[in-house]
Amino acid sequence: MSDRVIFHIDVNSAFLSWEAVERLKEGEKVDLREIPSAVGGDIATRHGIILAKSIPAKKYNITTAEPVVDAIRKYPDLVLVPPRHDVYKKYSRAFMNILRQYSDTIEQFSIDEAFMDMTGTGRLFGPPVEAANRIKNQVRDELGFTVNVGVSSNKLLAKMASDFRKPDLVHTLFPDEIESKMWTLPIGDLFFAGKAAVHRLNQLGIFTIGDLAKSDREVICNVLKKQGDILWRYANGIDDSPVEIVKADNKGYGNSITLPFDVTDDMTAKSIILGLCDKVSSRLRNDGVKADTVTVQIKYNDLTKASHQCSLYSATNITQEIYEQACKLFDEKWDGTPIRLLGVSTKVASEDGGRQMNLFDNTDYEKLERLDKAMDSIKGRFGAGAIKRASSLEVNVTPQRKS
Repeated sequence: MSDRVIFHIDVNSAFLSWEAVERLKEGEKVDLREIPSAVGGDIATRHGIILAKSIPAKKYNITTAEPVVDAIRKYPDLVLVPPRHDVYKKYSRAFMNILRQYSDTIEQFSIDEAFMDMTGTGRLFGPPVEAANRIKNQVRDELGFTVNVGVSSNKLLAKMASDFRKPDLVHTLFPDEIESKMWTLPIGDLFFAGKAAVHRLNQLGIFTIGDLAKSDREVICNVLKKQGDILWRYANGIDDSPVEIVKADNKGYGNSITLPFDVTDDMTAKSIILGLCDKVSSRLRNDGVKADTVTVQIKYNDLTKASHQCSLYSATNITQEIYEQACKLFDEKWDGTPIRLLGVSTKVASEDGGRQMNLFDNTDYEKLERLDKAMDSIKGRFGAGAIKRASSLEVNVTPQRKS
């Protein structure tokens, strides 16, 4: 066993659990976690997607990220509640605050899960499993919801362990346990193994994680390219990535969002990017400044990150301009890997030299500025949710301010 000790802590049905806890505090008698229920979408129009579902809803094959209309078709009596992201952010902060009592090396992977480097903490909190149970029980007793804790010597195995039987449990998956605990699982249970990859591997006669681990690495890479190499390494428990403390960038203006589901299509990604650009450009306008550089950040569900940056032809704080550049950057950088975080950041221009004219550009920038000004005014009077751009209505996520 390696001397390194890594925990992965994952809230069980986070949005649903947090919604249930908050509603019980507000006086409701029925616990959403105990009935077929889900969080997501618009109840009146049946638009949007399922963000989280209860364990009882699983028996009706209701899945996270499926359209609300499909979920209701599967079970018409499904109790559907709208998301309240301010509530979820509150519980996420409280959850993270408990984790910080045990380690100062924490990587928040999404709003409801985090990695912790617990190496060398044995004298303070006891052996790894004892410490993991201590954290799990403290979260349940103080905050009212449950978590799973995966314990291992690297991030990949810790995350795999936390996905074992739920809820409210601690599981270990150290290297000497891989063969007995992980290799027997179907290949679809391996982290980062999507449906397309599983189908291709099945065609090669690979049906379990063990089958993949024992396969010829070169053959797998020839079939699945970069993803094949990652999957082969993961099947063998190989992962040397560190637990990274994410620090805010204090230069410029930026917003990011850690997602409650993996984004796998560009339409959803660009809807989220629009919301981020709207937030960023609104802050630029509010402070009377313009940006001359746009950066798009992507964090994939395999723990890797990517970013792409460009300089603008003219400094701007117009939402549409920043959004179009962000989409271009996204298209150039995204390789199709499922996404867990998206971010848009800008660098403020050192001086506003006015707009450079372009003979081939017929855009009515004054009209776009008037539109932005009108939307800012409405939001200022009635709140941020009073008006939204049409293309962002289907995805209800709340960006996190970075700088």
